[in-house]
Amino acid sequence: MEETVLPGKRKLPEQDSNNNSVLADETTKAEPIPKRRNLSRTCVHEVAVPNGYSSSKDEATFGSLSNPVYGGQMAKTYPFELDPFQRVSVACLERNESVLVSAHTSAGKTAVAEYAIAMSFRDKQRVIYTSPLKALSNQKYRELSQEFSDVGLMTGDVTIAPNASCLVMTTEILRGMLYRGSEVIKEVAWVIFDEIHYMKDRERGVVWEESIIFLPPAIKMVFLSATMSNATEFAEWICNLHKQPCHVVYTDFRPTPLQHYVFPIGGSGLYLVVDENEQFKEDNFMKLQETFTKQKAQADGNKSGGKVSGRIAKGGTGSAGSDIYKIVKMIMERKFQPVIIFSFSRRECEQHAMSMSKLDFNSQEEKDAVEQVFRNAVLCLNEEDRTLPAIELMLPLLKRGIAVHHSGLLPIIKELVELLFQEGLVKALFATETFAMGLNMPAKTVVFTSVKKWDGDSNRYIGSGEYIQMSGRAGRRGKDERGICVIMIDEKMEMNILKDMVLGKPAPLVSTFRLSYYSILNLMSRAEGQFTAEHVIKNSFHQFQYEKALPDMGQKISKLEQEACLLDSSGEAELAEYHKLGLEVAQLEKKIMSEITRPEKVLMYLVPGRLVKVRDGGTDWGWGVVVNVVKKPPTASSTLPPALVSARGSSAYIVDTLLHCSPGLSENGSRPKPCPPRPGEKGEMHVVPVPLPLISGLSSIRIAIPSDLRPAEARQNVLLAVQELGNRYPQGLPKLHPVKDMGIKDPEFVNLVNQIEEIEQKIFAHPLHKSGQSEQQFKWYQRKAEVNHEIQHIKSKMRDSQLQKFRDELKNRSRVLKMLGHIDADGVLQLKGRAACLIDTGDELLVTELMFNGTFNDLDHHQVAALASCFIPCDKSNEQIHLRNELTKPLQQLQDSARRIAQIQRECKLDINVEEYVESTSRPYLMDVIYCWSKGASFAEVIEMTDIFEGSIIRLARRLDEFLNQLRAAAHAVGEVDLEKKFEAGSESLRRGIMFANSLYL
Repeated sequence: MEETVLPGKRKLPEQDSNNNSVLADETTKAEPIPKRRNLSRTCVHEVAVPNGYSSSKDEATFGSLSNPVYGGQMAKTYPFELDPFQRVSVACLERNESVLVSAHTSAGKTAVAEYAIAMSFRDKQRVIYTSPLKALSNQKYRELSQEFSDVGLMTGDVTIAPNASCLVMTTEILRGMLYRGSEVIKEVAWVIFDEIHYMKDRERGVVWEESIIFLPPAIKMVFLSATMSNATEFAEWICNLHKQPCHVVYTDFRPTPLQHYVFPIGGSGLYLVVDENEQFKEDNFMKLQETFTKQKAQADGNKSGGKVSGRIAKGGTGSAGSDIYKIVKMIMERKFQPVIIFSFSRRECEQHAMSMSKLDFNSQEEKDAVEQVFRNAVLCLNEEDRTLPAIELMLPLLKRGIAVHHSGLLPIIKELVELLFQEGLVKALFATETFAMGLNMPAKTVVFTSVKKWDGDSNRYIGSGEYIQMSGRAGRRGKDERGICVIMIDEKMEMNILKDMVLGKPAPLVSTFRLSYYSILNLMSRAEGQFTAEHVIKNSFHQFQYEKALPDMGQKISKLEQEACLLDSSGEAELAEYHKLGLEVAQLEKKIMSEITRPEKVLMYLVPGRLVKVRDGGTDWGWGVVVNVVKKPPTASSTLPPALVSARGSSAYIVDTLLHCSPGLSENGSRPKPCPPRPGEKGEMHVVPVPLPLISGLSSIRIAIPSDLRPAEARQNVLLAVQELGNRYPQGLPKLHPVKDMGIKDPEFVNLVNQIEEIEQKIFAHPLHKSGQSEQQFKWYQRKAEVNHEIQHIKSKMRDSQLQKFRDELKNRSRVLKMLGHIDADGVLQLKGRAACLIDTGDELLVTELMFNGTFNDLDHHQVAALASCFIPCDKSNEQIHLRNELTKPLQQLQDSARRIAQIQRECKLDINVEEYVESTSRPYLMDVIYCWSKGASFAEVIEMTDIFEGSIIRLARRLDEFLNQLRAAAHAVGEVDLEKKFEAGSESLRRGIMFANSLYL
């Protein structure tokens, strides 16, 4: 269990709570122990130090850079003994140096953040605490206000005590303060970034990155993160960026160990697959697999000649519902509550909770307590809102100790559920994965109703990072001896997939840096020398990660060059000639196949069992076996892996084909994207949806395929049959002759077929082919070509640095800003640019266009609010949208402007899909709702107008209010008094009733 330590870094002695070394006896046990550190209270400490840095700290009190130990008076005392990782983190803080604390949710990272705040109070300095979500900021504000008195909150929705010594805020607010050069920043000594792994977020990750880049170097930072595999790299970036040491304190330790069970849907009983020492129980896993085989046999027995469906019923249908009922009942009987049941769909959460109607987990006393808390909570609502079905329906459920938690709930209900859960009055909570974010609200047991989730693109297994985050909610520190995770699965699952999910490594933190117009304009408006867009690009984590990989690329090139020298180049001319003939055949085959694969010609031959060759661009799949042909692409609910996407749109026919695939998951461990096995790799057969144009060959051979392809062994038998045919026909499988067998008589086509046959004759007559050595030499020749190609590819990758890509993008985006009149030819900010600088909630280019082209001038403030709602991301409605007349014209103007802006961006060489841009910037799903609410309709009336969840409507309304305030500020900045009043009136018209009820945390 040795951890390598980078130069200038040190590993903390591994210790238990009594400071005894625990490594020695672990390594002498008879059975091998997996290399994981959380078998004991251990942590790893490393530090990244700038070149030439020397510390002036007194070693007697503060220890050294590589061994921080604090021996002075503590700024805060704790009612418990600190764990090793907490002690080391506190010592780093007392040294006044930045620290990244990477640990599991329940490990106690908050203690470190609280110490940094206590230290700031002691040293009379200001401290900022940032969190990714407004809801988390509200909860954090409440928690910190109980501990420290002088705390303020700034979230865009709410501002409380903005002059407090400790300010809790969302990261967006911090970035805005840094851009505007706020006075507050000058007094800040520490910034705490909670949930820093949010930097991976595709939409908003850049906000964290920019905030860190803009912080003055004198400010020290505390980063709190879930476990991540590249914590050291992140610390090196901070050290490089701010020229200050940055410590990493990493622990895998879980205060409460976890046991992971699997429950087969339709089966009975739980199977322990991973015990509390993180040992995988293979024998139990095999027993689990047997239950599916038995279920299958039973199903076959009950089958009365009808066709068996391709999949066992998914969670959420009748059978799974009763399974969830069984599990929850069993958990309660065994006293394993409280339990969180995770589903990946909000509707499913609600259905599961409603199916618990026969269960009741609370005593009469607890029921009374729930009712009292509930009545007090809804007092902040006005009379008519208290009788909303979304509120009234919740009370009977809550009284029985059952609750639902997802982003579509009314905020007041969501918060009420959190508070009741923390008080132990909710015993079974049905939640989506958002509940696994942020505040520490653990349960004894966690249940996963499914191991797959639809991520907008495919139905994939959840990754180990997601599993770690959610399963981390199991096990309450100091209350439970161990936490319990129950995973429900509805079909046989490969052992490695389950193993990777439960025991996989945490994901690395990868930069999602991008340039936004908001950032470019703000940087131009500051123009303070160092703060240019170029400075931001150069200092991004993205660029740091790229540059770090360069030396590895250099080494790779020298290795490949050595290999190229070793490859035999004798007889290269002969090989080149042979190779050329092969290429000619391939090109002619391509032409022939494009004719053959026309639906009217090929469909009658694509029968189950037919062998077909599949090629996707440069990927050759070899021979596969046809299972079925469908008219349209697979639907979203398909459990097949995603199609070979490149050609998906180009054909109305999909050929479900059994192909030889690489085993297990893709490299990032999350999405099972099929790809052929690498040489020497033992692959497995899977059914892959193949668009018709990717069929590159039809064999005259058909083989019998089993009626049920779900069992792995059935698919494996097909693989063996295909491999056997390959051995039987070493020259290649016999193909269907397009003229003789398929009867295609077109003269041009017949000519192509004759050409191919002539070239094939030449190939068979070639000396290399005759000598039988062709294959070996040809492999060398191909390998040499591949090696040279790879060398060129890596060299061009090194030349075409990320920096250059971003520079080109910056140049193109600046051209867009010039063409739209935001900046002049010298890059100086114009009136339009000054307005766009203040808008970061919606598309800043499009909304300033509407401000300056008069679209808003012709509208009243109700229409303005409705139109502005199109800019806020929200759930899609499944219903047909019928807008009233006073909204259709403004929406049309918005879409026309969006199309014009997208076309200008395309002209300026930005990779933008015009229609996608128009669609993403004009979301009219809640225009009607906002219009009516703005005109005074009640909440009960507006929720009847849409199928979108109430909570989503409220979230949109609150972001819309923030957006309208930004527009008001923008109008004020450019002297548009009428517009300013209109935006203000629009915002005022929203701010009433349940839409803007105060958070229960405030």
